[in-house]
Amino acid sequence: MNRQSLVLIGSGVVFVAMLLLMNASTSTKPSRNSGEKEMEPLVVFCAASNRAVMESIRTQYEKEYHRPIQIQYGASQTLLSAIEVSGTGDIYLPADDSFIELGTSKGLISEVFPLASMNGVIAVRRGNPKNIKDFSDLLQPEIRLVQASTEASAIGKKTKSVLSEEQRWAPLENATIAFRTTVTDVANDLVVQSADAGIVYDAILKSYPDLESIQLPELKGIVSRVSLGVISSSTQPQASLHFARYVAAKDRGLKHYQEQGFQVGSGDAWSDVPELAIFAGSMLRPAIEDTLVAFEKREGVRVTRVYNGCGVLVAQMKAGQRPDAYFACDREFMSQVTDLFPKPIDVSMNELVILVQKGNPMEINSLRDLTKKGLRVGIGHEKQCAMGWLTQNTFRQGGLQTEVMENVTVQSPTGDMLVNQMRAGALDAAVAYLSNAAGSAEHLDAIPIEGLSCSLAIQPFAVADGSPNAQLAQRLFHKLCSVESQEIFEAEGFRWQAPLTSVKPLAP
Repeated sequence: MNRQSLVLIGSGVVFVAMLLLMNASTSTKPSRNSGEKEMEPLVVFCAASNRAVMESIRTQYEKEYHRPIQIQYGASQTLLSAIEVSGTGDIYLPADDSFIELGTSKGLISEVFPLASMNGVIAVRRGNPKNIKDFSDLLQPEIRLVQASTEASAIGKKTKSVLSEEQRWAPLENATIAFRTTVTDVANDLVVQSADAGIVYDAILKSYPDLESIQLPELKGIVSRVSLGVISSSTQPQASLHFARYVAAKDRGLKHYQEQGFQVGSGDAWSDVPELAIFAGSMLRPAIEDTLVAFEKREGVRVTRVYNGCGVLVAQMKAGQRPDAYFACDREFMSQVTDLFPKPIDVSMNELVILVQKGNPMEINSLRDLTKKGLRVGIGHEKQCAMGWLTQNTFRQGGLQTEVMENVTVQSPTGDMLVNQMRAGALDAAVAYLSNAAGSAEHLDAIPIEGLSCSLAIQPFAVADGSPNAQLAQRLFHKLCSVESQEIFEAEGFRWQAPLTSVKPLAP
């Protein structure tokens, strides 16, 4: 039986043991005052490489919020398998985000929080008694080299992947005397002097004062990005997200990661109940409001919405107001604030139509028909909303701007106002978005505007540059790009543009 088979058997034993112990606490609960309400523990599945930092974060969080945190440590793949089989747990924190991607693809992970990164190095006893200086030294028969499992651990998988591309894996595998379950098992072998060298993450050596690291160019590509995932089946998602935000906050969890030798990302500023501000064009309200409400409830946060014509919103932002995110009615109004929102992503598309009374009594079938004498026409205000700007472009492209404007009696900042005036009988026709008419099919008909490409509006979303809640805003964008959100958009008359694949989190 080869060494890898032994590792797999060992991992299986660990896995079974984990299932048996899954409902048992792995830590002492914090002391409580008499009469204080007992809180259900959060269960965290955490890679062994993150043990020291998570113990530090756990201590601070339990002291601050009095909620017990139970942590099961192990190899990243083994932990993911336990989550998949048991359907339990609240948080998954592997040593590399490739396991988060795998868990997400299986529907096991909902929200993702980027945390930090760490690098692969050679660990030896302090003073380097075997005088290991380069890669070739690891291949010498007198050097007892140990590694973490290439099947169960992140460092093992990374090492094999990187070195296989350089044709160096086979000789290193042959020189390895044993494969351990986790990276900390490798470090422990060095401490008890049952090995001379091992491949570990640099960050774990903070907990091993008797060991030191050797950085080799051959291992330069072994970099793991550490992300935390909220388990989809968690029975307490709001509490799980509260803890996840705490771990990922730059002034809470990330401080501990940095102290432990990890390279950390920016992170959001910590707030017990964060408030996210979003500006959105009025015509987007029916398409996004339900998603915003659900997001608030699940995350335990507040989302302050400002719906208005995009011209009005842009003016407010240029005057100094700074939302965390902006969902524009059209690219034109996003382009006016690119200094604040440098990376917009197109989400949906809407089209201008001519709204007429039910049955079309005025027989309006084209833009030219809007020039009929005595017709009362409503349009969007060119400077206050994307719809008005787009309407004027459409009139110009059709060569009818002057003639149609003679019949315009109302210029409104929003399409909803035009719909209300149509239903009240104050207008004979209005040029508005198809989505504006979605809830008024009993009263109004929508006439397509044929042959004019400028009658289409594309709605981009962007997170503000420098937002203190950038990751929270990114998770909101993830929800807005979900299948459920797409269905709402399409029911409201929009056409979908954004990919439905998972939105990648902000890189640390």
